[in-house]
Amino acid sequence: MDKLVSTDWLASELDADDLVVLDASIHLPDAGRDAKAEFEAAHIPGARFMALPRFADPDHKAPGMVPGEEQFSREISALGVSNDSRVVVYDNSAIRSAFRGWYLLTLFGAREVAVLDGGMAKWQAEGRAVEAGKIETAAGAFDATINPAMLRLKHQVVEICETGSEQLVDARGKGRFEGSSSEIRAGMNSGHMPGARNLPYPMLFNENGTLKDETGLREAFEAAGVALDQPITTTCGSGVTASILLFALNQLGKQDIALYDGSWSEWAMDPSTPKATGAAI
Repeated sequence: MDKLVSTDWLASELDADDLVVLDASIHLPDAGRDAKAEFEAAHIPGARFMALPRFADPDHKAPGMVPGEEQFSREISALGVSNDSRVVVYDNSAIRSAFRGWYLLTLFGAREVAVLDGGMAKWQAEGRAVEAGKIETAAGAFDATINPAMLRLKHQVVEICETGSEQLVDARGKGRFEGSSSEIRAGMNSGHMPGARNLPYPMLFNENGTLKDETGLREAFEAAGVALDQPITTTCGSGVTASILLFALNQLGKQDIALYDGSWSEWAMDPSTPKATGAAI
């Protein structure tokens, strides 16, 4: 199974016994949308709802931080996922949160996990079948083992800022990155980590919501000043859209990549971390 699958492919595989389809939609607070309610109103047949807040460390001050292995195993198993499952994740969200679902599953050792190209919007635009209501499913048996190479913690990013050992690429919009626009979270200053590059995640998508091809992805990174032959750590506001950058880099065949999970939410709340404003240098 490819890491990016088409609606045609998914439609042909929906009845496969080893396939689990997950809706990982979440929305920003100002969107005024209820992801779970929307799922219950219409979802891809057989899909289960992956409530991303349940896959976050409840004891961390920063939002949405990666949970422990035990918590991840428990929550993903409850959705009927086992280690030998093939998993397809989709969303119906402006922030493309399916890629966060892909990142978490991959981080914790899922063997085959893909994102539905174009998501629920494309599925419905093509007039494909949907279901409504709550989903009951038998539990799976997923034993999570985290891959630390895919994850960067705050102290590691401080070192990156000091040494330049890896490139930092930020998925937020230009205004938030440069410090000219307000952050989404009240009381938090905008800006970026010193030395970071800025590649707003919408630049990686076609007009119809599908991910750009390898040529388009490569051009987007290079236009942002990113050297694709060097190690890269992605970041954003809270680790969601940084997952899009990571997925795109994976599509380009890069292996020396990781995600700073705390991202700007954790970085900005710490007065000791270095911060910069203005355009990327």
